[in-house]
Amino acid sequence: MPPKVKRALAKSTKVVTKQPVNDQLQATLDWLKKTGAKRVRDGMARFAIPADKAFGITVGALRQYAKKLGPNHELALALWESGWYEARMLATFVAEPALVTPALMDRWCREFDDWAICDTACFHLFDRTAHAWSKLEPWSRRSKEFEKRAAFALHWSLSTHDKSAADAQFLMGLKLIERAADDERNFVKKAVNMALRAIGKRNPVLHDAAVATARRLAESTNATSRWVGKDALRELTSAVVTKRLAAKRLAK
Repeated sequence: MPPKVKRALAKSTKVVTKQPVNDQLQATLDWLKKTGAKRVRDGMARFAIPADKAFGITVGALRQYAKKLGPNHELALALWESGWYEARMLATFVAEPALVTPALMDRWCREFDDWAICDTACFHLFDRTAHAWSKLEPWSRRSKEFEKRAAFALHWSLSTHDKSAADAQFLMGLKLIERAADDERNFVKKAVNMALRAIGKRNPVLHDAAVATARRLAESTNATSRWVGKDALRELTSAVVTKRLAAKRLAK
């Protein structure tokens, strides 16, 4: 972590959480502005992240600052409304899942304008809400690239994090994946591919179903569907994955 960021983190305190939300917001924005670095901002383009409203702060530094802020849903809402890239990242880290409503999820989803905010919201906030599963099907029908990506980034995340979910939920997800696999937009097809791979690595039953889905896609006449299927098959039929799942089969 750059020395500048370390010094800024060391000086920051949780006192902002005791202030009115507008003061908390301003204090946080002041920290972001002070901590931002042109080097980081310039490098965002390499990862296809817009930098026109960014300060230039690494995700690691934002995570550390979020820990100092602690859970703060009111501040999260204000940070999101500011529109700054790093402020929205912080919003996903400090928002409280129990207070996230379906309407809020839909509104934030409509405002996703890059893959990083989309994926971070799905992996660090939305997948911990009570409404996550209900958003997969409707979001998978969205027309805008990052809104549609959200459906599959969220499914990818649930495949990894929701240990209690039933296989039937993921089997339904495979249908959504197969339906969307022909979307040639880069950030949609990659999320579809990752969701397929994640489901297939969850357990032997889902592995068999995911491999069958991937094989159908690999034989498709559509070039994008073929890429999704073939790329997923490379991992799902790899020695590492098959060996791990074989051990799970024997353990039953």
